[in-house]
Amino acid sequence: MSSNIKFPSSMTPNSGSSASQQQLHWISACYFFFFAILGVLVPYLGVFFEHRGFDAQQIGFLLAILMATRIIAPNIWAMVADRTGMRGQLVKMGAACSAVTFMTFFYHGGFLYLAISLSIYTFFWNAILAQLEVITLETLGENTGGYGKIRSFGSLGYLVFVVSVGFAISQFGTEILPFVGLALFLGLLGCALSLPSTRVKVDNSQVVTLLKLDAGIIWFLLSAMLLQMSAGPFYGFFVLYLKQVGYSESSAGIYVALGVLAEIVMFMFAPRLLGRYGVSALLVVSIGFTAVRWLLMAFCASSMIWLGVSQLLHAFTFGLVHAASIQFVHQRFDVRHRSKGQALYASLSFGVGGALGTWLCGFIWGDGSQARLSWLVAAVCALLSMLAVLLIPKACEVVKQ
Repeated sequence: MSSNIKFPSSMTPNSGSSASQQQLHWISACYFFFFAILGVLVPYLGVFFEHRGFDAQQIGFLLAILMATRIIAPNIWAMVADRTGMRGQLVKMGAACSAVTFMTFFYHGGFLYLAISLSIYTFFWNAILAQLEVITLETLGENTGGYGKIRSFGSLGYLVFVVSVGFAISQFGTEILPFVGLALFLGLLGCALSLPSTRVKVDNSQVVTLLKLDAGIIWFLLSAMLLQMSAGPFYGFFVLYLKQVGYSESSAGIYVALGVLAEIVMFMFAPRLLGRYGVSALLVVSIGFTAVRWLLMAFCASSMIWLGVSQLLHAFTFGLVHAASIQFVHQRFDVRHRSKGQALYASLSFGVGGALGTWLCGFIWGDGSQARLSWLVAAVCALLSMLAVLLIPKACEVVKQ
């Protein structure tokens, strides 16, 4: 397969040049701030909305918007990126526009206002991650095993802020979220502006093959969607659930951080595991552990020990699953379609799957009396996700690294 994308000599992937190393440092910083923002918003946004007077179904719908914009927005930005080669510029523009639109959170608007605000802010927000993933892997070149180390900076950002914001909310209340969020957005923008503005050269004179989805990719995407559906109760209602069981926001933050710490460790071992066992086998094992995790949440959350065990399984639910999935997409999509491939993965998994899972959880949750049922439904979705991986044809599996 020939590459139609050419890098300037100073930015040749895996060249060992100081320019490439410097770019990897700034990429790592971008990951740190991007996922630090998620560490502020994902666990605590439900609590933030509850404090502003919204009920469980409204919270579920608002959080579903956060996920649903990933269905369309990343694909729009990916088409622009693959067509123009302006991946770095899109990261910068996305960071700037999302920082500006995030300021709407400071106003105490109603349900419709927040729904519109979330839609606009996340449209620009979704321009960032898929392009950052492609830039990272193309900068690494053949050394894709280094992805885990770089991506772990994102987990570190999530870890630091999910704990600190949990304590901050306990001390100052949920209205501190917009202030912390805006500061992190400005940090992300500063790091993004430091990325080289070199435009990837795309040879548009050659015939571009259409994006083709074979059976292996379809089953993989279905699995990813079902897995993110299963995470709906965790991403939308985890802190609320722990408060219901008897934990404080600061305690909930510590447990979230424990999961992220396990994720960071897993990212360190992921390249070695992928090289030895391959993508499909690791996906099956990881998703199986995910189903166990949701069952522990349903029946054992009141036990500090079992709650800790369930959070340690985040190493598989997200860490190993994500590392394997990124490798799958990178190898299975042509170089001219990699942004589209990453965007398709993000939109169907975190977008469709995340939105459906969060909305469904909000619908089941009600006044909190059906919280356990939400986790049981999540476990069923995880088992269906594992079945979809098992249905990937052997001929469609990616090679071991």
